Amino acid sequence: MLRGRSLSVTSLSGLPQWEVEELPVEDLLLFEVAWEVTNKVGGIYTVIQTKARTTADEWGDNYFLIGPYFEHNMKTQVEQCEPVNEAVRRAVDIMNQHGCQVHFGRWLIEGSPYVVLFDISYSAWNLDRWKGDLWEACSVGIPYHDREANDMLIFGSLTAWFLKEITNHADGKHVIAQFHEWQAGTGLILSRARKLPIATIFTTHATLLGRYLCAANIDFYNHLDKFDIDKEAGERQIYHRYCMERASVHCAHVFTTVSEITAIEAEHMLKRKPDVVTPNGLNVKKFSAVHEFQNLHAMYKARIQDFVRGHFYGHLDFDLEKTLFLFIAGRYEFSNKGADIFLESLSRLNFLLRMHKSDVTVVVFFIMPAKTNNFNVETLKGQAVRKQLWDIAHSVKEKFGKKVYDALLRGEIPDINNILDRDDLTIMKRAIFSTQRHSLPPVTTHNMIDDSTDPILSTIRRIGLFNSRTDRVKVILHPEFLSSTSPLLPMDYEEFVRGCHLGVFPSYYEPWGYTPAECTVMGIPSVTTNLSGFGCFMQEHVADPTAYGIYIVDRRFRSPDDSCNQLTQFLYGFCKQSRRQRIIQRNRTERLSDLLDWRYLGRYYQHARHLTLSRAFPDKFHMEPTSPPTTDGFKYPRPSSVPPSPSWSQASSPQSSDVDDDEDERYNEEEEAERDRLNIKSPFSLSHVPRGKKKLHIEYKI
Repeated sequence: MLRGRSLSVTSLSGLPQWEVEELPVEDLLLFEVAWEVTNKVGGIYTVIQTKARTTADEWGDNYFLIGPYFEHNMKTQVEQCEPVNEAVRRAVDIMNQHGCQVHFGRWLIEGSPYVVLFDISYSAWNLDRWKGDLWEACSVGIPYHDREANDMLIFGSLTAWFLKEITNHADGKHVIAQFHEWQAGTGLILSRARKLPIATIFTTHATLLGRYLCAANIDFYNHLDKFDIDKEAGERQIYHRYCMERASVHCAHVFTTVSEITAIEAEHMLKRKPDVVTPNGLNVKKFSAVHEFQNLHAMYKARIQDFVRGHFYGHLDFDLEKTLFLFIAGRYEFSNKGADIFLESLSRLNFLLRMHKSDVTVVVFFIMPAKTNNFNVETLKGQAVRKQLWDIAHSVKEKFGKKVYDALLRGEIPDINNILDRDDLTIMKRAIFSTQRHSLPPVTTHNMIDDSTDPILSTIRRIGLFNSRTDRVKVILHPEFLSSTSPLLPMDYEEFVRGCHLGVFPSYYEPWGYTPAECTVMGIPSVTTNLSGFGCFMQEHVADPTAYGIYIVDRRFRSPDDSCNQLTQFLYGFCKQSRRQRIIQRNRTERLSDLLDWRYLGRYYQHARHLTLSRAFPDKFHMEPTSPPTTDGFKYPRPSSVPPSPSWSQASSPQSSDVDDDEDERYNEEEEAERDRLNIKSPFSLSHVPRGKKKLHIEYKI
């Protein structure tokens, strides 16, 4: 019987303790299966890519990722090599000998995990036979016209075949297979139908039907128990996909999801309560200089200011030093991502800033990819005009400097009236005339294909935010992913985020929420909601999230209008902050990054693997108790100093931002940082095992 040595861990809080076992990693093989392995489609790619280093450190050469083969991805992301593990090598060889194309190598990311990639198109001739196998396994049929579902069936069938060959040649090793989302689910269904001796985990990052229902502007969360699931899936012509997802959930030994809010949803949509909640993390890189992230913010903010100078040429009558940059980014799901409520809040914010005669200007970027016909000519012209004016100013500055230098060499005080000659004045006057603009700055940087029906542009027309001189809120839609090679805004996404002041993500449907999480680890405050996994996670772990730059909009227990008003107040309060208060807030936000590090959040995945082994092989692996690790004592307190958050944000929030400077002096960065470091003590330690070592040592405490 494979049973590790019992390990007893004393709880620092004096509560009951865990008793677990050290699992011999040399007797285990771990496979993670996902459509987004080396294939960036959405957030699952980020989950797997960022988690790979931590998992590879723990499991060494016994960790493998399984995904689809695409030639471009293979050439740019994967280094081909021969399998070191004998079972994997034989499985790859056998499948290739039987008419498949299986590729093996190392994924060139942190951790360099092994990847097994299946060429879907090369095995498509088996589709009809595999459809019959799926029907026999779970009575689910796939329509011929649903190409995506057909591809997923081929992928799942190849995965099940591969796992069968692994177990045939595992030489006594036990196999754990974790499947992400319905796209990989058919591999789990077929594996269980064929009674393969593997421990299975199914992880849903968002329920299929839940995403469809929320996109239809339905009051989803307040009617979870009232939906006729089969009817709703059938009306949306996704019934077969829903059945594939639900069958995967019920076939798995352990079912996990990414947040508490999605766990509630999954229980109603998929009819099974998740066994473990596995929050999504990131690889957090700390700077050697504590405030280096503040310097990066200043550097990249200057580059955004350059773009704004060109975009608003001829209408640049606002102070860029008193301009705040806000943004929303992600898939173009107008209501799911909260773009609807955000635009309405911007209209109300514009009214408040104008009514109170504020000298603050807000420039808001919508980074949401949509169908376009390339760049807008007016936008490109703006950047060309900006560059032309910069060149003129630079040449005049050189002439000016030379004349001043010559005068000083002669021992004279330069005559300012003679420094600039008639030609210089003529050049500058012509430059001013060339910047005259008879139209308003564009609200979009590209020519939209469906301009008249585009949801964002239609809403902008309705609320009247056209970037006029009197507007204190300016809007720019950038319907394309950011790139450092762009002729318009040459910045990568991470650089752009660091240069902004606030990320706004008031999502209605957001099972986790990587965009606000990425803002947090970069020290940028963000707006989220209590319907997002990230927002719920922060509410659980931070006593006063607003003080730490995490503004949580209530979209579950308020009407849409009330939620919109709350968001407006958050934005207006942020605009009232002084520069020093924003710096203080960014310091606090950056300290929350430890909460999102995979070194801490990886414990939930470890628990899921222990649990699935105990269920799949109860006579060989034992784990008590079966409840997941808790986070007792794992919480940031409300800062004792006056934080830069508005008093109306919540009952326990501190004073508003317009406090006196002497009140601000109560803030002590070093003292607060030290208290936060003490509060981020991990509920149990994660021992990083160097590659080659074969022992998985985990400690839990509750």
